[in-house]
Amino acid sequence: MAMPRPTVAQLAYGTCTVVLSTFALLLLSRTGSAVGITFVAVAALALGVLVAMAPPLARPRSAAARQPASLRSVRTAVPAPVRASVREPVRERAAS
Repeated sequence: MAMPRPTVAQLAYGTCTVVLSTFALLLLSRTGSAVGITFVAVAALALGVLVAMAPPLARPRSAAARQPASLRSVRTAVPAPVRASVREPVRERAAS
């Protein structure tokens, strides 16, 4: 089974996560050594990959999608109600 490719949005989120988390970690850690900067860069990259590869959240299903197909087809086959301005005139019944 082939692995699904990330979407453009996932790649953008991952990239922003890498840049912003690197900036924040460098500011918060106040490190100046090469080892500290390398550790921060690797941690930010790992976090960005996790964000980019995370599966998208499931959207709540609409009411139409939750109904069985048989009900959906019946509802679409029924014509829409006639508007008030297009109604036929009312025919009065003769008194008997």
